[in-house]
Amino acid sequence: MNLHENIVADIMHHKYETPTPIQAQGLPIALSGRDILGCAETGSGKTASFSIPMIQHCLNQPPLRHGDGPMALVLAPTRELAQQIEREVRLCGGPWDGNPC
Repeated sequence: MNLHENIVADIMHHKYETPTPIQAQGLPIALSGRDILGCAETGSGKTASFSIPMIQHCLNQPPLRHGDGPMALVLAPTRELAQQIEREVRLCGGPWDGNPC
């Protein structure tokens, strides 16, 4: 999938070997820049399906300057889900310093 080396290192660090069905279907589409709509059960890896491409996009951008807007935006219907997504995305923050987005 030609992922950034930091993302690959993070995947290896977490010992993920095989993508879940939602990841196998969604990651290539999202990495190509196309929109997707995916439905899957809780715990199926949906957050990684969109956060890995999101982080890849962020890492491929020049650093933000003062006044630049966000590189990525995740909308969630509830505060609890937004907090859960934030925790999961921070886990994908990888071994590098800081959060790429």
